Amino acid sequence: MNTTLSTSSLRPSDRAEFWRDAVSRTFIPLDVVLHEREPTVATITSHRFGPLQVSAVAAGPQTVVRDRRMIARDGESHLTLTIQHRGTARLVQDRREVFLGPGQFALSDASRPFEKVLPGTFGLTAFHLPRTALDVGDRELRALTATVFSPGGGCADVVASYLGSLARSAAGLAPESAHQLGLTACDLLATLLREQHGRLAPEAPEAARAMLVRVRSFTLEHLADPCLSPQMIAAAHHISVRYLHKLFESEDTTLTKWIRSRRLAMCRRDLARLPVRGANVAAVAQRWGFVSPAHFSRVFRAAYGLSPREWQEAALAGGRARSTAGAGSQPRPAIDCSRSR
Repeated sequence: MNTTLSTSSLRPSDRAEFWRDAVSRTFIPLDVVLHEREPTVATITSHRFGPLQVSAVAAGPQTVVRDRRMIARDGESHLTLTIQHRGTARLVQDRREVFLGPGQFALSDASRPFEKVLPGTFGLTAFHLPRTALDVGDRELRALTATVFSPGGGCADVVASYLGSLARSAAGLAPESAHQLGLTACDLLATLLREQHGRLAPEAPEAARAMLVRVRSFTLEHLADPCLSPQMIAAAHHISVRYLHKLFESEDTTLTKWIRSRRLAMCRRDLARLPVRGANVAAVAQRWGFVSPAHFSRVFRAAYGLSPREWQEAALAGGRARSTAGAGSQPRPAIDCSRSR
């Protein structure tokens, strides 16, 4: 489902007020100053991908400001990555000033003041997400806001390609698929930030770091497949299993542990959203690739200190459970993965 806000049906004299409200409602409270006496027709079309909101924006020249007064009033802790398609932009945050042209992208943090100037008519795609969706520290974010990323190789190229594809396919995706793809986008963005901050073995060749991002993206898209294995992942990327394992050495983990941690995170999320106590925990485990319920219970307890059912009870008791369309899915039939391992 998409939401479109447009000034096309309004008189030019009424467009400015409507647009200011539309921008703040779509993203965060912002001060928007338009630079035309008769504002150009402007539109925002937004789609939801789980924690990620993707918005295509087309408008005339304007300046967007987020100041300390607004931050103190609403306390929003969100990030916005914008890919410039048409026109140019100037972004100022954390005492840095950068200029973006078509194809380039940059990140802004709503928890600190920033200013963005768009001097002419423009088109861009904004990827808006809560700060908590990225497993990166404040120091990393502060070092990378108002930094220009230019596709053309490495992680930035992979991230831009994935985000662009996500935006183009938004209208035809089922809600559950959109949610999972949004989580993948957040994970890829976190990988890019870690790489830029030097946490992805900067001595490694750029091609290796780019391959790691592709592997992570592929793996996240196939988490639910119980046959997912190093052999399957390596074959999909035309690399050896040995090289695949080597890619994860810079992550201070192993491929197997990383896959297990992501599957557990998805199970933990879904268990908290089941509508009633006693809902089938085994079905959730199987949904995310755990073939053995007993094994799932052991690794879940080892990771979180509670059994899956105890976690579900605690989440429901705390009022954090929410129903989802896929919560009542039936278990997948058993699959023989022996040939793929």
